[in-house]
Amino acid sequence: MALDPGEIAALAAAAFAGAVIFGITGFGAGLVTVPFATHFVPLPFALALFVLMDLANSARIGFENPKNAVKSEWTRMVPMIVVGTVTGVTLLVNLPRGAATFALGVFVLLFSLYSLLRNPDTHRIVSSRWAWFAGFTGGITSTIFGAGGPPYAMYLSQRGLSKEQYRATLGLATLTSISIRTLAFLATGALLDPKVWLYAMFVVPAGLAGLWAASHLFRRLSREGLMRAVAFMLLASGASLILRALA
Repeated sequence: MALDPGEIAALAAAAFAGAVIFGITGFGAGLVTVPFATHFVPLPFALALFVLMDLANSARIGFENPKNAVKSEWTRMVPMIVVGTVTGVTLLVNLPRGAATFALGVFVLLFSLYSLLRNPDTHRIVSSRWAWFAGFTGGITSTIFGAGGPPYAMYLSQRGLSKEQYRATLGLATLTSISIRTLAFLATGALLDPKVWLYAMFVVPAGLAGLWAASHLFRRLSREGLMRAVAFMLLASGASLILRALA
């Protein structure tokens, strides 16, 4: 099987950049990797390839410091992540994807603007009941858009967690989402292409290298700095979803 060195280099570079963003904010790698990768490989191939990188990265973050994770927050979200994923499969078949993408993009964009413009001295704590909505919504968006992180990030960023607790808890939620998505790819046969695994031999290590770089940046960020980074990532996420819907 012939491999394209230029193609591999481009995909590995995208993996590194996406992993740096994921390592700092806890989500958002797919917003970098998949759109860029589709300039070189078909979308189904890109999704299958980067779900392997996402799984490795989320496992690395999720199990990095599990003692920092707030288990009660995670366990509240997990059942609804499963329900949301099952619902997402149904919606993927029946709903106009463009309209759903646009609506989600507007919601994420407005929330990011609120996070950036609100008084930083005001730390509003939302009810833990929002965990069910976050888990359900994240399960749906993970399935339909390959991006379950924003709903989890929105919820956890409003729970008054330290940056270490936030990162560890979000890592576990993301790992749960991506694991379920990986099982779906296995069930549909998308991961049976040998070329996916060959390319993953280069892409996955590049992603892990990006996580290593992000860990050094993460230590230098304050909690407020991290929350602002999350808000900017959500801003980019919302704009990206809106542009994708309009296109």
